[in-house]
Order: sequence, then structure tokens, then C-alpha cells
Amino acid sequence: MKKRQILPLIVCSSLSVVAVAAEQKDQQDDSDEMPEMVVEGTRIDDIAGKEVKSADLAEALAKKAASVSMVRRSGISNDIILRGQKKDNINILIDGGKIYGACPNRMDPPTSHILTNNIESVEITEGPYDVENFGTLSGAVKITTREPEEGMHGEVSLNLGSWNYLKGAATLSGGTDRVRAMASISRETSEQYEDGDGNDFAEQIENYDPATKSRYQDKYRDLDAYEKSTFMGKLYVDVTNNQELKLSYTANRSDDVLYPSSPMDAMYDDSDIFDAEYVISDLGDWSRELSIHYYNSKVEHPMSNRYRLSSGPGSMNEKTHRLKTHMQGAKIKNSWDLSDGTAMTLGLDFSRRNWDGAFEGKGMASMIDGFVSIDDVDTDNAAIFLEAEKNFGNLDLKLGARYDDTSIEPAGMQPSNDYTAFSAYAFGTYGLQEGMKLFGGLGRSARVPDARELYIRMPMMGGMLIGNPDLDQVTNTEIDLGLEMNAGSLYLKPKLFYSWLGDFIVYNDSKMMRRFDNVDSTIYGFSLDGSYNFTDQLYLDFGLAYQRGEKDEAQPGQTDKDLPEIPPLKGTLALNWEYMENSLARAEVVGADSWTRYDADNGEQELDSWAVLNLKVEHALTSHIDLVLGVDNVFDETYAVSNTYKDLTLVESGGGDVILMNEPGRYFYLNAAYKF
Repeated sequence: MKKRQILPLIVCSSLSVVAVAAEQKDQQDDSDEMPEMVVEGTRIDDIAGKEVKSADLAEALAKKAASVSMVRRSGISNDIILRGQKKDNINILIDGGKIYGACPNRMDPPTSHILTNNIESVEITEGPYDVENFGTLSGAVKITTREPEEGMHGEVSLNLGSWNYLKGAATLSGGTDRVRAMASISRETSEQYEDGDGNDFAEQIENYDPATKSRYQDKYRDLDAYEKSTFMGKLYVDVTNNQELKLSYTANRSDDVLYPSSPMDAMYDDSDIFDAEYVISDLGDWSRELSIHYYNSKVEHPMSNRYRLSSGPGSMNEKTHRLKTHMQGAKIKNSWDLSDGTAMTLGLDFSRRNWDGAFEGKGMASMIDGFVSIDDVDTDNAAIFLEAEKNFGNLDLKLGARYDDTSIEPAGMQPSNDYTAFSAYAFGTYGLQEGMKLFGGLGRSARVPDARELYIRMPMMGGMLIGNPDLDQVTNTEIDLGLEMNAGSLYLKPKLFYSWLGDFIVYNDSKMMRRFDNVDSTIYGFSLDGSYNFTDQLYLDFGLAYQRGEKDEAQPGQTDKDLPEIPPLKGTLALNWEYMENSLARAEVVGADSWTRYDADNGEQELDSWAVLNLKVEHALTSHIDLVLGVDNVFDETYAVSNTYKDLTLVESGGGDVILMNEPGRYFYLNAAYKF
């Protein structure tokens, strides 16, 4: 087994420029040379999910990276915060394509539509250093899924865990050097997990507010937390020696997903992702590679209070909010090399995002039947981008620029919105001496408001406008500095960033209507990640991340200037022992400081500090069979990682507070995989 220079791989800088961790360790063993630094970001390869509680990508990333925090909503389908940024402020891409959740309360974020067992790697860029993709304001998470291989290969896995967690998956891949195909299927289920105090989802709600109508009805108290099935198929064809066609299709079917911190649960989340790419290489002096990429994704998400007391006896007050979204995009990109060694890339990018939603009501709630919440809104974008890379001795420099033209058009009577933006960045690395590099970047990017922030209406009071059609787009101007040092057994990478956010979009709970505001803000912070090798078999890795967010002025009707959803200091420390080839024992501590800076005016609260111990053994039983045995949260701690920002529709108690959802308690798991 290759040793990991950083485990977990920390991605705490907007530059996130460390190379593959396994390669770092190999290079450290063979020489003192630093791995090549690239602006594209940190690549995380070991994301297959053997050691996590589910196929939830958000949970896997939060476990591996100090700069990634999780927004806990359920047993699966959780969201991420990347260095103080969330939702559309970070760009999620799957094989270069996009999918958006349909739920306005983020029950189905983009990370929930791809499973960890189908992922080859995840690359994270923090900051405005991505001009190829629309809407990368403060970071991008680029997911690359597994590809078909020549010959015949397969894998069958079975995962067992606490609370009757069960997941089975199978993958078959094969073909010739000209035609290759792959198919992957999986199914997983789990009961409601229990926190460190032994409370499941239903009990957490009752303990927080025994009087709330969002409690589960007695007959539904013991429902499973979710059921999830997936399929992914791929076909790669080498049309000629320099032309390749890539086709893929992914289907996700999640049923009866419980969201205890919301007044509704998802009846189902169905998503489909189709992706096609045609790549032509070596066309001539002006085209080293030409690619044409098309993607098409859609999501259906009905959420309902059917299982809650609020639906009334016999579902007399049952409400269902049905939403769907459809995303289409195309990109044409050409890369070539100039005579002086400069690498150039020029591209055109187009996309359309559609969002539509309406309510259904039964019995006493029939008065809201047919009420339109998001009225068939199209967000159309067209852009041109250019990137250039050149080496000047010890200095590697990369420049990028992008121009966007975006129109947002609702089907109803609400006004349309048009936005234009120019984004650009400069990023460089400078070799100070052998084993030490300085890196830094300066960039500016933008993202437009989404249809929820602009137009969403709720059925109370005859159709209250929660969105704000007058919102401006958000801009991020950011500077980043860092140092990477490889000194024998010690590897260190400290990083700093400062971000000026113009017209940042935040929720205002003090307003009855138009609850989203533009507020100029700043986010700044630092990170430190590294490792120390005691021997070839015994090594330590660690990570630390801190960020602070402030509004320049308090929002109208409020006094608090703290930005919401800015996690406190978080750290990881792990001791790894490779006791035999391809086998590893790991003891890991993950923890965070108390949440003392928070947006109290918008529902956040002080959270206690926490630290948990996780133990794991990965054992290669044979060359074909791998076993993983572990326990997370060894001491059964009760703690919460995400705050209670009222931007999401959460369970309100009589005092107007919102429920704080605890993390799972002690969790045992056993995973087995057979590969051929």
C-alpha cells in the first residue's frame, strides 16, 4: 500500500494545490523534489466509502478534509460547507457536468446524486481559480467517476453497520482497446441512527420540543431512515486513433428519506444524469485537443408532512411540495501550444437551468392545492473563457479570464433578471529552493442568484414572496498565499486567504417578505496540513482549518454582523501503521472548537466543542479480498457539527428556536470486497 502523505487529505486553501497524496509519499521516499503544484486543486483518490457510514459523499469529504464541514440533514443526502461557503457559492461538477437539487431546503444537494463507490477521485479548488465553469464563486468540487477498463474486471462488496445499515454493490467492466463498457449497481438501507444519548430521529425531535406538530406519528416512529438504489453505465469508443466518444448514464432512486430537522420528509428523490463527450487529439498546430461536451440532468423531489402529526388524523392536513429541476449544458474547448511554450485553452460554455415547483393539499389543506412556489424559471448562461500557462524558470504562472451573459426568466408575472460578469485570476508558484515552494493567487469571480433566492413564494397569507427579485449577483475578490515544504520526514503546507464578497446573498429572518438581502461581507482564514513519517510503516498526518466571516453592516432590522454557517476551528490528527503489504491500521481524532461566533439574528446558536476517536483496520485477506473493520465515535459522544441557520425550513419550537440535530453515536462497521 502506498503511504499517504496527508491522511485525511486537507484542502483548506483556495489554491488546494498539493498533488495526489500517494504520489507525494512515493516522491518523498525517492527524492527531495516537491510534487508539481497545479492550480486545479487537491485530488482525493481514496473516496470509495469503505470506512464511512453510507454512500454519502458529503460525509466522506467532511471526514477526510479539515476545510470541509457537513450540514447534517439526515442519514444520507447531506450538504457540505467548503471553507465557509455553501450552496451555489461552491460549484459541484460530476465528470464536468452539473446537477442541481430540486428541493429549496437542500434536502437533495448535488453531492447526494452520486455515490462514493462510483467515484474515482475528487478534486477541490478553493477560491475563484476556475474560469471553465459557470458560477464558481468561492470554490469548486470536481468529481470524476470510475471509467471502464480493457479486459474483464469486477468488484462485489457488502457493507454492514450499526442501526442495521446494509449496502450491496457490484461493478463489471471490460472491453477491448477500442470499445470499453462498465455497469455498476448498488442498494443501501438503514434504520434511524442514534446519537450518543441513544436518541433516534423521532426521539431527537420529541426531546427538543414535545409539543411540536412536526413529531412523527406513532405508526411512523420506527420508519427506516432511507432506501437508496443506483445504477451507472458507461460506454467508451475509440472511433479512430485520435478520436474518442464517451457516453455515461447515472440513475439515483432514493425513497422515504427522513429529514427530522425539517417539517417534511422526502417521499422520493429521483435523478438521472446523461453525459456525452467527443474528444479529438492532435488536429494540428492549433489544436492539441478539441473536446465537445454535453450533459443533461434532471431531479424530481416531492416532500410531504405525511408522516408527521401536522398532517392530522387520516391525513386531513397532508401537504406535499412537488419540485423538479432540469439542467442542460454544452461546452466546446480547444487547447494548443504556442511556439514559446505557452499552453493555451479557449472555450465556449452554455447552460440552461430550469426549476419548477407547486404544492398539493388534502383535506383541510386542499386550499393550497395547485399553489405555485417556483414558477418554471429558466436560467440561461452563455460564456467565453481563456486560460494560459507558462513557465519562467522557477516561476510557473497561470492566467484565466471569463465573460458571462446570464438571463433568468420566470414563467409567471414576476420580473426577469439579466446579469453580465467578467471573471479573471492569476496564480503562480515559485521555487525558493529544493523542497520548498511559495504559491499565491489573486482572482475575481461571480455567481447569479438562483430561482429560490429571487422568486420563491409560500402559500401562507395568500402567497407570501420569500424571494427577492431585486437581488444583485455576488462577486468574490480573493487573495491567497501559501508555502509548501518537504523536508525529509516532515511535510508542511500552511495557507492564508482573504475574500471580499460584494453583494453576498444572506437570509433575513426579521423580514416577513423578500427575506434575502445583498450584504457586502468578508471571509478570511488559514489552514495547516502536513505529515510526519517516523518509519516507512509508521506515520502521522494532521490538518487544521479556521475561517471567520463578517458582514460589513448588519442586515435590515438586525444587529448581528456575524456571517452564518462559518464553522469554527476544526482539526484532524491520525496515526497510521502499515503492518503488512496493502494493510493499514489507523487511529484518528477529529474535533472542532465551540461555535461562539454565529448569526443569532437568523437562528444560529452556540454549539459546544467536540472531539471523537475513530479506529479502523484495512486488511488484505488475499490478493482479491479486502476487509475493513472499524468503529467511529469510540466513546459514544453526543455532539453536533452543523448549526441551525433559518435559511432552511427547520422545526420550530414554541420559543421560535430550531432543532439542533446531533451526529451518530458509536458506530461499528464491517465491509468486505471481492475484486477480480
